[in-house]
Amino acid sequence: MSRLVHAAVDLGAGSGRVLVGGFSDDGVLLEEAHRFTYTPRRAAGHLRWDIERLFEGLHSGLRRAAAVAASHDATLRTVGVDSWAVDYGLVDEAGRLLEEPVCYRDPRTDGMMARAFDRVTRETLFRATGIQFLPFNTVFQLMAHVEEGLPDNAARLLMIPDLCHHALCGSTSGELTNASTTQLLSIESAEWDDDLFDALGLPRQLMPPPQQAGCELGRVRENLCRMLDIPALTVVQPATHDTGSAVAGTPLRSGWAYISSGTWSLVGVERTTPLLTRAALTANFTNERGAGNTFRFLKNVAGLWILESCRREWQAAGVDHDLPRLLAGAAALREPAGFMYPDAPRFFNPTSMLDELRAALDQSGQRAPADPVELTRLILDSLALRYASVIDAIETLTGQSIDGVHIVGGGALNDYLNQATANATGHPVLAGPVEATGLGNMLIQAVACGITTLDEGRRRIDEACAPRRFEPADALAWRAARERYHALEQTQ
Repeated sequence: MSRLVHAAVDLGAGSGRVLVGGFSDDGVLLEEAHRFTYTPRRAAGHLRWDIERLFEGLHSGLRRAAAVAASHDATLRTVGVDSWAVDYGLVDEAGRLLEEPVCYRDPRTDGMMARAFDRVTRETLFRATGIQFLPFNTVFQLMAHVEEGLPDNAARLLMIPDLCHHALCGSTSGELTNASTTQLLSIESAEWDDDLFDALGLPRQLMPPPQQAGCELGRVRENLCRMLDIPALTVVQPATHDTGSAVAGTPLRSGWAYISSGTWSLVGVERTTPLLTRAALTANFTNERGAGNTFRFLKNVAGLWILESCRREWQAAGVDHDLPRLLAGAAALREPAGFMYPDAPRFFNPTSMLDELRAALDQSGQRAPADPVELTRLILDSLALRYASVIDAIETLTGQSIDGVHIVGGGALNDYLNQATANATGHPVLAGPVEATGLGNMLIQAVACGITTLDEGRRRIDEACAPRRFEPADALAWRAARERYHALEQTQ
C-alpha cells in the first residue's frame, strides 16, 4: 500500500464515522477507525445538534485513525470532513460557535417557502440556483433565523463540514458541493447570488468564500495534534456534501443512474451541465454541484428513514424488529402488502411513523398491515416504485435513456430493496460499494495529494469493491404494481 493514507470523516444525520484509507498500485485500503453518535435534542427552543458530542467523536476518531495508520506501517497525511447538507452554525470574529446548529427537521421553516415566494418567484429562484424546493433548504432556515433574530456578533456562517474544518485548522471557507444545496449559490457563477440575498433580506456578509473540492485549508492546530497525539495533518476539503462524496466514489457507468441510499435516497444522474428547463422546475429536480466540475441532477426521496422509524417504535414496544428477519419475511410474501407515497410530508418527522402509515393507508382505501413483515414489504416496495418513477422522469427530462441503476451507501446492503428496484425499474442494478461516501472523500484527498486522479481512483474502487448485480424479474407482477402505485402517486 501507499505509505500515505487519509482520514475520511463521514457525518450522517445523527451518527458519524472516521475511516482510514489510501490508494496504491496494490489496491485500495479503507478501514473504519471510529464510530460515534450525536442525536439531535431540544435545546434553546429548537431541535439542535449536540455539536460538543460531535466534536468529541471527531477528536476520538482522529486519535484512532492515527493508530490504524500506524498498524499498516503508513503515515496519516490528510483529513477531510463530509456531512449531510443544509444545516449550519454561526461563529463570531474570534471563531467561537455562537449557538448549537439547528437540525433541519426542526419546524422553524414552516411557512418560510411561501414567504420567500412573496419576494422572489419560484421560477426566478430555480433559474438562479438550479436547486429543488425543499422546506428545510438553508435559504429557508436562514430566513427563519433572521426573523427570530441573528446573534449580534455573528461573523461567519459555516455549513457542518466547514464547522469541523474550522475546529481543526481555523478555516472559514466553504465548498461548492455543499454550498450549492443552500439554494443561495448562483448556478452560473458558482458565487453567492447577491440579488437573492438582497431580495430575501438575508445577510450576505456572513457567507464563506466557496471553493472547489480538493482545496487544502491548512494544518490541524498544533495544540490539537499534541492533545490527540496525532501527526501534523493537512486539512483537505473533499466534496463536503456527503452525496457529492458518494457520487465521486461511485464507479458510475455511462448511461447509468445512481441511488445514494441511506436515511435519504438521492436518485439521479451525473451531468456536465445543469438542466434548468421549466419541466425540471415543475418536476422539482435539483442541480447540485459535484466533484470535478460536474452536476448531480437528482431528486431527494425519503429513504430508509421510514422503515428505521418503524423499527424504533417496534423495539420500544417489545416487537421483533430484527432487520434480516423482516427482509427475509418480506421476500417470502407472495403478494404486495400495499403501497404508500414515501415523499408525503406526513412522513417527514411524525410523532409516530406507524400511526401516520396507518392513517395514510386508511385514507387511500388500503388495509393497514399489523404484521411488521408485511409493513416492511409495503415500505420497501413503495420506495422501489418511487425510484422507478423518478428514473422515468429523468429519462423524460434529459431525453436520454437509462441503462441501469447503481446503488451505493448503506442501502446497498438491503438485497430485498436492490431486487425490488431492479424489478420496478426494469433495469439491472449494481449494489455497492457500501462505503462510497468514505471512498469518495478519501479519493478527493488523494487527488489533492497528487497520488491519483478522479477517473483512475474510480477505476481502482471498481476493481477493489466489485458491486453485486441484480437483474429484473417478475415483469408482469411488477407492471401491475407500477400501475397501482402510479395511480396512488397521482393523487399526491
